[in-house]
Amino acid sequence: MTPRPTVIGHYRITGKLGQGGMGEVWRAVDAKLGREVAVKILPQAFARDPARMARFEREARVLASLNHPHIAQIYGVEDLALIMELAEGESPCLFRKAGKWYRRSAFRVVYAAGAWNTAQIGMSRS
Repeated sequence: MTPRPTVIGHYRITGKLGQGGMGEVWRAVDAKLGREVAVKILPQAFARDPARMARFEREARVLASLNHPHIAQIYGVEDLALIMELAEGESPCLFRKAGKWYRRSAFRVVYAAGAWNTAQIGMSRS
């Protein structure tokens, strides 16, 4: 278990939201603007891997270039952390309730992922 960070840049960490293949996501407060944000932190081991750092930087650029209601806005990058809009609600992994799939929610996530992937492919060609 990774120790809880307390501050990254001017963002005060208030709690863990989750983790995945590219790191952990924390809830934080922007001390300058007084708003809650999500902070995605890469593991230290990734900093030594040029391919993973390139993927992180590419993800930040692609997400910052997109404007869609189902894609979190990027507010900035701090060392190994991506600062983004905090989207409240259920985890995308929880589309199944009472034995039924929520197709509209699933479609929105698939659409947003497709937009992200299309933008990523476009950036790799430039």
